Amino acid sequence: MSNLPTRRLGALEVSAQGLGCMGMSEFYGETDEKESIATIHRAIDLGVRFLDTADMYGPYLNEELVGRAIADRRDQVVLATKFGIVRTDDPHVRGVRGDAAYVRQSVEGSLKRLGVDHIDLYYQHRIDPNVPTEETVGAMAELVAEGKVRYLGLSEAGADTIRRAHAVHPIAALQSEWSLWSRDIEDEVIPTCRELGIGIVPYSPLGRGFLTGRFTKAADFGSKDFRVVGQPRFSEENLAKNLAIVETLRELAAARGVTAGQLALAWVQNQGEDVVPIPGTKRRKYLEENVASVAIELSAEELDRIAAAVPLDQVAGNRYPEQMMRLLNG
Repeated sequence: MSNLPTRRLGALEVSAQGLGCMGMSEFYGETDEKESIATIHRAIDLGVRFLDTADMYGPYLNEELVGRAIADRRDQVVLATKFGIVRTDDPHVRGVRGDAAYVRQSVEGSLKRLGVDHIDLYYQHRIDPNVPTEETVGAMAELVAEGKVRYLGLSEAGADTIRRAHAVHPIAALQSEWSLWSRDIEDEVIPTCRELGIGIVPYSPLGRGFLTGRFTKAADFGSKDFRVVGQPRFSEENLAKNLAIVETLRELAAARGVTAGQLALAWVQNQGEDVVPIPGTKRRKYLEENVASVAIELSAEELDRIAAAVPLDQVAGNRYPEQMMRLLNG
């Protein structure tokens, strides 16, 4: 069993890289439970001890899968899950709930599906604009007092919300999208987190797989993949424009003797000791490639050069459909 270096999210110690489990149950085409569980077990063997899921993945199926995978190794992992996004029949429309009753209802469901007596890190998945943050985090704090949850997190929260939440109960981590082509948290959110001692957990650090260079046209994804169904950046027109980004990244990666994906992931990994990316994969071979990126050290000059290779004004398309964009940085 390997040991990756560790990092801290507030007071919570985790492996320097985590594993996003979402795609094991839906969103990214065909699923294979046997390979997914083998991937989780391989991650633990490689020292990746920080697993990320949510009740809305599946919905519910992903927590059940993760629960089965860790049933005989619960003490080897730091387990994170999320509540607050309510699914509708329309895949492009999501509801949100942050009321105290829903917080309690959600945690009981997650504990049961995961088959555990406590959750290590419990996130509010999206901020409910109709419920004061103080009510939501107050209810989450009660779960800590009861021993059902160890640490609290927020996802896609804005700087003001983070401050208000942290005043109610310490927030250990903020999980938001952060990669070479999604950098909107850099101006206000990250400085706020650093001022308050809150760790940063970037999801989709590989740009939903795009920055690996494996995808060159919409047909590469398959008809059920939510990237082509509901992600503006992956429309045929925008994809063609965004391919130039990957080409430059490939050239820089080749000069370092690594893959484009490893370089893109190392860029996020090297943003600070308080940053713990959670690249998602459902296959062992990509997991091993991702974990190898932890060892890639980049100088400040290299970080700037890599960032310059992905000019944000040339990224075509939003990262979500319009209705879901309104739930970001809440």
